[in-house]
Amino acid sequence: MPVNLSIKNVPDDVAERLRVRAALSHRSLQGELLSILQIAVQSSPDVPTALPAVERGLDMAQAPSALPRTQAWRRGHKAIEQIAQEHRQRFAQPLSAGPMAVDLVRQDRDNR
Repeated sequence: MPVNLSIKNVPDDVAERLRVRAALSHRSLQGELLSILQIAVQSSPDVPTALPAVERGLDMAQAPSALPRTQAWRRGHKAIEQIAQEHRQRFAQPLSAGPMAVDLVRQDRDNR
């Protein structure tokens, strides 16, 4: 699904040069910007094609330069195995008795 991007506070001289470049290429400004982005991404082999869902939206500029990018993206996140282990430690005994989710949903629906 296509995404709309926006660049704010573009200096006037840069915007004008982009307009001229677009006109020389017989493209709209948006078409020229898309072309520049596609070339930049294709010429960067170290950039992965996609990030795991939990890592999307992280600000790459805040990633510490001392860590490889993959480690920097994961900083502050826990592996599912670690979360499961912490859960098992916190709740050593599983709940044996309690309402079933389906019964709670039916009760809530019937109360409306």
